[in-house]
Amino acid sequence: MPMDFNQQVIEEFRANGGCVGGPFEGGRLLLLTTTGARSGNRHTTPLGYLPDGGRVLVIASAAGAPKHPAWYHNVVANPRVTVEAGVFTYEAQAIVLEGAERDQAFARAAEADPGWSEYQAKTTRVLPVVALEEIPSGPPNISASSPGAALKAVHDGFRRELALIRREIAESGPSLGAQLRVNCLTLCQGLHNHHTGEDTHMFPMLDRNHPELGPALERMRQEHEKLAVLLAELQRVISAEGADPQLVLSEVERLTDEVERHLTYEEEQLIPVFDGAGAC
Repeated sequence: MPMDFNQQVIEEFRANGGCVGGPFEGGRLLLLTTTGARSGNRHTTPLGYLPDGGRVLVIASAAGAPKHPAWYHNVVANPRVTVEAGVFTYEAQAIVLEGAERDQAFARAAEADPGWSEYQAKTTRVLPVVALEEIPSGPPNISASSPGAALKAVHDGFRRELALIRREIAESGPSLGAQLRVNCLTLCQGLHNHHTGEDTHMFPMLDRNHPELGPALERMRQEHEKLAVLLAELQRVISAEGADPQLVLSEVERLTDEVERHLTYEEEQLIPVFDGAGAC
């Protein structure tokens, strides 16, 4: 893509918490910052991505151009990269997938979006698939102006992903594709990790500093338990051989309703605390 277009996307992405219009609207987008293989300068590129459990995948398609894009050469030379995923910014290790692992990942991507096959058909090179694995480095770096805004941003990220998965399932046809299964399972793991973090760290801290929140925190803990049951049921349905998309969609919609109620209540109770007197 032209550099001026890329820069417009980058600026819009950063100004709107990862939401952009144009060709990327309604899709999964991240900003990948690499170190130039020759110059050593830092370069940022907007890329579509695929969830893959605890990591994300990007494809060096360059829209089917005969040569690999510059960002791919950069990650081969310097695999330490920075990823901006709308809500979170983190350091990651870029790993070029090889052999069967690459082929399976690309097949999943092409099944979910035939555009990847069209790009591959335009060129004689094999389109590389690159995994971006987060390098743990302490508390998450969240793009937000306040603790309350950070909580809302994280919640909105889950809301967007649930909406995207509902749309993907509705458009999936008679069978549930492999990448869509991965998308659903990745969402389930993300929600589980988020709730575990709240139960383990955030809620005990609030208990100590804001005892008046006791009844609300107890309700939220009970809601976490209820959501855990729904997440387990969704994972069971997704993992079944020949999973029925309509059954999966009904489970996702049931989960979405409960998640939205929970997130809204949590925001009502906690944002005034976080952005008022503070939680500490």
